[in-house]
Amino acid sequence: MTETVSTEPTGLHRPPPRSGLLIGVLVLSAFVMILNETILSVALRDLTVDLRVPTTTVQWLTSGFLLTMAVVIPTTGFLLERFTPRQVFLFSLSAFSLGTLLCALAPGFAMLMAGRVVQACGTAVMLPLLMTTVMRLVPPERRGATMGTITIVIAVAPAIGPTIGGAVLSSLGWRWMFWIVLPLSIAALVTGALRLRLESERRPVPLDVPSVLLSAIGFGGLLYGLSSTGEKGVEPPVPPWLSIVVGVVSLAVFTWRQLRLQRRDRALLDLRPFTYRSFVLSLVLTALLFVCLIGAAAILLPLYLQTVLHTSTFVSGLAVLPGGLVLGVLGRPVGALYDKVGARPLVIPGAGAVAASLWLFTMLGAGSPLIAVIGIHVLLMAGLGLMMTPLFTESLGALPDNLYSHGSAILSTLQQVAGALGTAVFVSVATLGSADAAATSPDASGLRAAFVVAGCVGVVAFAATWLLRKSTGAVAAPKH
Repeated sequence: MTETVSTEPTGLHRPPPRSGLLIGVLVLSAFVMILNETILSVALRDLTVDLRVPTTTVQWLTSGFLLTMAVVIPTTGFLLERFTPRQVFLFSLSAFSLGTLLCALAPGFAMLMAGRVVQACGTAVMLPLLMTTVMRLVPPERRGATMGTITIVIAVAPAIGPTIGGAVLSSLGWRWMFWIVLPLSIAALVTGALRLRLESERRPVPLDVPSVLLSAIGFGGLLYGLSSTGEKGVEPPVPPWLSIVVGVVSLAVFTWRQLRLQRRDRALLDLRPFTYRSFVLSLVLTALLFVCLIGAAAILLPLYLQTVLHTSTFVSGLAVLPGGLVLGVLGRPVGALYDKVGARPLVIPGAGAVAASLWLFTMLGAGSPLIAVIGIHVLLMAGLGLMMTPLFTESLGALPDNLYSHGSAILSTLQQVAGALGTAVFVSVATLGSADAAATSPDASGLRAAFVVAGCVGVVAFAATWLLRKSTGAVAAPKH
C-alpha cells in the first residue's frame, strides 16, 4: 500500500465549530473511567483480608478489568461504523455507571468482579471513540499536542489511581472508591447526552459473533493461565499450561478469520494496519510501555510500599502522586515537541529512563528511604511521558483515515492486554519468588524478582526504540 494520511477525512463534513468542546467532553469522561483501572491497586492487601481471598485472586479486579477491555475493544471498530458517536458514548457511560453501582453494593468478591467487568465494558468503548474522534477532527500538524491531552487521560488517570484510592481507603472503606466515582460518571453521561453531536458515516456492517468468542477465549485463556501459575496452595480447575495453549490457539484462529473476513470488508477487527511498519513498531513499543506502567508502576510499587516498607494506604498513594503529576505535565509539551521533531529524539531517551528506573527498583529493600522510592518513580514516569504521546501519534498517523477506527481499536486492545499481562506475570513472579510459601502477599525477595523481570522488559523496549525511523515531524508523509 502507498496510501497517505488525508487531512480531510472521507465521509465526514467539515469539523464542527465546537470540536474543542466535543473532545473535551470525551477526554473528561474517559479520565473518570480509566481512573478505575488502578484505583483498587492500593486496596489489594485490604481486599485480601476483607474478602478472604489470596492476592493472586484479588489482582483479577485489576487484570480482569483490563482483560475485559481487551475482549470488548476489538468490537469497537464495528460499533463506530454501525452506530453514531453519540449512541456509542451513551452506551459507554451507561454501562460504566451501572458497573460502578454494582461494585459499590457488592457483598463479596463475585459481585465485585462482575461490577468491574461491566465497568470495563463501558470503558473499553470510550478509548477508541476518543482517539478516532481526535484523528478525524484535528489536522495532522496539531495532532501531537492534542494526543498529549489524551496522554493525560490514558496514562495519568491510572498513575494517580493509587493516590486517590489510598486517600479514600485511609478514612473510608473500599466501597467509597465507587460511591465517589458514581456521581462523576452520571454527570459525564448527562453532559454528553446534552452536548455531544458529531456527524459520521454509518454502514450496516454485521457483527461476527465467532470472532468475538475467539477473542474472549484467546485473551481470557492466556491471562488465566499466566495468573494461575502464581497461586500457592490452590489447585486451579484448569491446568495453567492448558489454558495458555487454548488462548494462543484461539488468537491464531481469530487472526486467520479476520484475514478472511476483511477480503469482504466484514472483519470484526481489520488487520490491514499491520501492513504499516511505523504502526507495528509503535504498537510493540506501546505494549512494552504499558507492561511497565500498569504491571510495575501501578501494581508492584504499591505492594512494595505496603508489604515491605509497611506504609499506610494513604502514604503509599501519596508516594506515587509526584510521578503521576510529572506524567501529566509532560503530556502537551511533549506532544507539541513531537509535532516539530518527530518520535525518535523523544522515545529513545524516554525508554532509557524507563529501563534505568526499573533496574533501580531492584536495588530497593526493607531499609530503603521513601524519598528514594519517590525519586525513582518520578524518573520512570518522566521516561514514560517522553514515550507515550509520540508513540500514540506515530502509530495512528501512519494510517489512512479509513483505518483510524480499527487502528485505534488495535492500539487500545494491545494496551489493555499488555497491562493485564504485566499485572499477571509480575504478581505471579513476586508470589513464586517469595521466601514464605504460606504468605498471602509477596515479600521483599519476591518483589525484587518481579522488578528484575520488569527491568528486562525495559531493556528490550530501549533496544527496540533504535528501530524508529528519523522524521521531521508528524506532518511528514507516513511510510511503511
